[in-house]
Amino acid sequence: MAYLIYNTLNYPIISLVLALPLVGALVTLTVPDSQAKTASFHKIWGVVVSVATAIVALPLYTRFDSTTHLYQFVEKRGWIDALHLNYCVGVDGISLLLVMLTVFIMPVVLLCSFTYVGQRHKEFVFSVLLMETFMVGVFVSLNTILFFIFWEAMLIPMYLLIAVWGGERRDYAAIKFFLYTLLGSVFLIVAVVSIYIKTGTFFIPAIMDHPFALEYQVLIFLAFALAFAIKIPMFPLHTWLPAAHVEAPAPGSVILAAVMLKMGGYGFLRFCMPITPGAFHVFAPAFIVISVISIIAGGYLALGQTDLKKLIAYSSVGHMGFVTLGIFVGSAMGLKGAILQMINHGITAGALFVCVGLLYERTHSREIQDNSALGRSMPLFLIFFVVFSLSSFGFPGTNSFVGEFMILISAFQKNMVLGFCVIPGAILAAAYMLQLTQKMIWADDDGHGVDESRKGWDLNVREGLTLSFFAVFVFWIGLYPTPFLAVMEESVAHLIHQYHQGIALETQGAAHAVLISLKALLGSLI
Repeated sequence: MAYLIYNTLNYPIISLVLALPLVGALVTLTVPDSQAKTASFHKIWGVVVSVATAIVALPLYTRFDSTTHLYQFVEKRGWIDALHLNYCVGVDGISLLLVMLTVFIMPVVLLCSFTYVGQRHKEFVFSVLLMETFMVGVFVSLNTILFFIFWEAMLIPMYLLIAVWGGERRDYAAIKFFLYTLLGSVFLIVAVVSIYIKTGTFFIPAIMDHPFALEYQVLIFLAFALAFAIKIPMFPLHTWLPAAHVEAPAPGSVILAAVMLKMGGYGFLRFCMPITPGAFHVFAPAFIVISVISIIAGGYLALGQTDLKKLIAYSSVGHMGFVTLGIFVGSAMGLKGAILQMINHGITAGALFVCVGLLYERTHSREIQDNSALGRSMPLFLIFFVVFSLSSFGFPGTNSFVGEFMILISAFQKNMVLGFCVIPGAILAAAYMLQLTQKMIWADDDGHGVDESRKGWDLNVREGLTLSFFAVFVFWIGLYPTPFLAVMEESVAHLIHQYHQGIALETQGAAHAVLISLKALLGSLI
């Protein structure tokens, strides 16, 4: 097909990337977890499998042709002939970076769990490797049913990570996470089935080229948007996130922040913008307003937290608000900034949650006051923490600065008032991260010397390597983002072209379009 460039490598690279973690997860079930040496095997095995997956996935980046918007490394096989449903996977410039983020984050997740997870190592490694397969599957799926299967399958291992290895209120957090995301999934499957009835295909590129009436677009857009807004999450659907982050084990929080939240943004780019461009155009102002509220509310709520995990969780609401703002501004600059910021947030928030996990292992507390005055006992740790804190509020030279700056430019280009409305969110981010960093470095008193109980607390080799991985990308993207932006250039340009081609009733104005759409919606309900 004209949409695809079939895989020319000598092996099915995407299927192999999907299969390796799955096979690795199944292997863990065959080894008993009854002895300490066996537990060590599970930990090491998980790291080996995830590193092997990352190595196998590397050619997706090194052999990717950034001069075309077409889906590449495509594999297509028969699946359910009666429904014209194929197993079809591939990547373009938008999904590639998210796949690479996923496969390179997972070894770090398993490394940081070596001493944090003290029981049920076999089940933990099984759940994490299973999550890797499902998360990669979401980003490479080229038909809607396969996308939905991977999207839904993620709920089970993530639920287990929170419910089994979480904190005191883990049951509450796990159930809240599951119910919120399941609600979104219900609307997602309704939209998928409806589109199949309308078009007779599950093939995503073909659906993108299918013209839909604006009234129908509105219904489908709202169903998609609810599912994706919950996953991001956007205000006011964000309340599941702090509970999930606080109660999840540190490795689970890294997965949640680094990869899972990005699936909502990816959904808006892959489904809402190209498939329902008219409805996207109509509702963009409303989602821009919600994005600005998310940025400011997330920063304001983070400023008042005393729990490290809650602070980072609420900061994620604000940072993902920048992502949705860049998407709904609808310009090439905004989309590239949003995609890059999804990668940046995955790196920075993932690193901060690793840092919190390392502190919790030492102090057994997430309260800021119990983790203060670390400058004397953990200087190496604090070097990394300061780097990630600077990145979190977009300090020049760090990765987040590039993405947020691009989004700010697109916001000012859209509307000067909009641009100024976003500035308080950036100021709040600097306020809560600098306040946190100051409290963690210095004590409130004028004591001297190192607390004897904290001797030997600084990073070991494994922990240093884990944080170094994140630091490399903080400065790489911050100082030289060109390779990352080049990958997405053609795909974003094509998406913008699809969007502008598909905008309906533009000459009649958005207000008139909304009236027609609401009338059609009420008529369908009656």
